[in-house]
Amino acid sequence: MSCARLASGSDGMLAEGIVARVIREEVALRRLEYESAGLDPADMADTPYPEFESWFAGALDVELHEPGAFVLATVDAQGRPSARAVLLKDFSQDGLAFYTGLASRKSRDLRVNDHAAATFVWTPLHRQIRFEGAVAEVSDEDADAYFATRPRGAQIAAHASRQSEVVASRAELDDRYAELAAEFDDEIPRPENWGGWRLSPTLVEFWQGRPNRFHDRVRYRLEGESWVKERLAP
Repeated sequence: MSCARLASGSDGMLAEGIVARVIREEVALRRLEYESAGLDPADMADTPYPEFESWFAGALDVELHEPGAFVLATVDAQGRPSARAVLLKDFSQDGLAFYTGLASRKSRDLRVNDHAAATFVWTPLHRQIRFEGAVAEVSDEDADAYFATRPRGAQIAAHASRQSEVVASRAELDDRYAELAAEFDDEIPRPENWGGWRLSPTLVEFWQGRPNRFHDRVRYRLEGESWVKERLAP
């Protein structure tokens, strides 16, 4: 019986309880045992940058869907956290770069609290990588250069959307998009309210799933200008 049918029972409380139990049972049935090889800090790079590049190359080799997707967590002025998936667009020793509306909720959060966390989850590889650090807006030159590489449709969408604002309907969005598509010439400039952010890590953790949930965790922690590499308990 589907969760939807269970939830439609006359006793709402009972139905919700049944749904919760069904979800728990389904999750238990899908429990996976991680049989991956472990991590030895001695075999890992001295800094997190080449290690991340190596892991990312491995994700590309097995053709993971959207290996550049990561969950970005921010905190607003009242200390309330918010998280969403974004796409990695550049990586270097300066950090992780992503692009978004500059009036979006994430951008508003970052203006009042310039620290954030990012997590890549590569379930088929039983791996995740966590970053924490300060975030700063990328330069206009970098934002312009990246925007110019976007497909025309995505460029129009960036102009058409006032990201995170309430809209009356999908039709309103589609009408605005069609309007702009008819107005723009071949070259579309970057909107003033669209740009990028770069997270410069001070902590990076590499996580490898192991049998019995006895996972391997190796953390890089920035002390001054040097990285400290250490094993964490699972």
